[in-house]
Amino acid sequence: MPEFVLLYIRAVEAVNRRVGRFAMYLIFVLAGILLWSSISKTFFLPSLWTLEMAQFMMVAYYVLGGPYSIQLDANVRMDLVYGSWSPRTKAWVDAFSVLFLIYFLGVLLYGGIQSTAYSLEYGERSPTAWRPYLWPIKIVMCVGIVLMLLQASAEFLKDICRIRGVNP
Repeated sequence: MPEFVLLYIRAVEAVNRRVGRFAMYLIFVLAGILLWSSISKTFFLPSLWTLEMAQFMMVAYYVLGGPYSIQLDANVRMDLVYGSWSPRTKAWVDAFSVLFLIYFLGVLLYGGIQSTAYSLEYGERSPTAWRPYLWPIKIVMCVGIVLMLLQASAEFLKDICRIRGVNP
């Protein structure tokens, strides 16, 4: 494999490792928001912002942590026959199936960019009592989709390396 391909794989995985490790800690922020929600409902007036902020935090946790999850091979797959295949056969199947993921992520990114542009242009807000702007979480979602696309392409290249007998 050309050196630039291996360099690309290493660079994408380094970025996604750092972002994924950061995203892991968002679960504590989410827990803090939910704890405050419980405390404020019990002892004070209920907070208007806690439900939506918890949802935004969960989206960021999920979308930014997804590429790291793929990198660690921690994603869920049906292992009825896959586990008994040789590494080369797994690489062929993975290289084929990741193309569907790349297509899906491309369509998702296209819609996400349009939605984010609309949100920025018109100052879109949530229709709840708190009424937060929606563009920050939409930008986070687009960044997460781009990182997932980069990781999926790196996985495709790693599968090609495995098919050729090169250890990425």
